[in-house]
Amino acid sequence: QVQLVESGGGLVQPGGTLRLSCVASGLWFRIYTMGWYRQAPGKQRELVASITGGGVPNYADSVKGRATISRDNAKSTVYLQMNSLKPEDTAVYYCNVHWGSQDNFGQGTQVTVSP
Repeated sequence: QVQLVESGGGLVQPGGTLRLSCVASGLWFRIYTMGWYRQAPGKQRELVASITGGGVPNYADSVKGRATISRDNAKSTVYLQMNSLKPEDTAVYYCNVHWGSQDNFGQGTQVTVSP
């Protein structure tokens, strides 16, 4: 059974920075593409960024240039650093891995961008 545990969310002012972390267990972490999704109130969950097992990143247009996804395979951890945060970045952020023929998500961490 795969388990994903996110942390690092919180309240931040516009223009600020946050670093989210996700610790994964129950899988051979280093071979899986890991992703970060987010869901704002009243909106569908959307992909923010992903990173392959080999470390190749991919970003949504809405965060390109402001986000950096990285991973530490020794710690089975994936990170998402977001800079120049905007109010529209407010959402619950979820860690994701496609494992066991299904998408798996953590419990999420709330990010609120507000003055």
